[in-house]
Amino acid sequence: MKKFISYLWPFTKKIPSEINGILEVSWINGKKVLDTKNANYSYGSLQKILTFGLSKISIPPNSNILLLGLGAGCVINPIREEFNCSGKITAIELDKVIIAIAQQEFNVTKNESLEIICADALEFVTKSIETYHLIIIDLFIDNQVPKQFFSIPFWRNIIKLIAHKGYFIFNAGINTKDKSTLTPLINFLEKSFDLQLFEKVNKTNILIIGKLK
Repeated sequence: MKKFISYLWPFTKKIPSEINGILEVSWINGKKVLDTKNANYSYGSLQKILTFGLSKISIPPNSNILLLGLGAGCVINPIREEFNCSGKITAIELDKVIIAIAQQEFNVTKNESLEIICADALEFVTKSIETYHLIIIDLFIDNQVPKQFFSIPFWRNIIKLIAHKGYFIFNAGINTKDKSTLTPLINFLEKSFDLQLFEKVNKTNILIIGKLK
């Protein structure tokens, strides 16, 4: 019923999180989305941005995928249905409240092909020894990517986790004016990857895609 009424009048449930502030689960125009105060976290513009990134790469159907930043899991369905990838997805999410929302509000459930781990992505990539055909990096607090995810040590660990000829997709945020954190990272990544840089994807975000040389 809420789905149909939402075409006329949106419904919003507010859920507090110590990490992300007030999270909003809303029915709008027949669609359920997850937002923070200033940003869409899942099933709105974010899904369009990540789906655009997936359209620019080619990975085997059984690819092993690492998702740093689960949100409400909006990228999982496109990976499975639009891009026909049935391999294992390992999703790392720091906020246990977001994991609960993904499970309870968006029916994202753990199974043999989807592992959900509540952990700090920075620590996870330091300790992990597995390799992945694709790593999607979508790590935000509200509408900002924390500065540690632009750091060279973080990306050295990412490189170690990418399989031969594998890819990364990095949602680098919405600030296209200040390149002071982005330029050193791009210069570093160009040594190991064939890079694609897309600005204002869905009219907002910078997306960086790399294929390991």
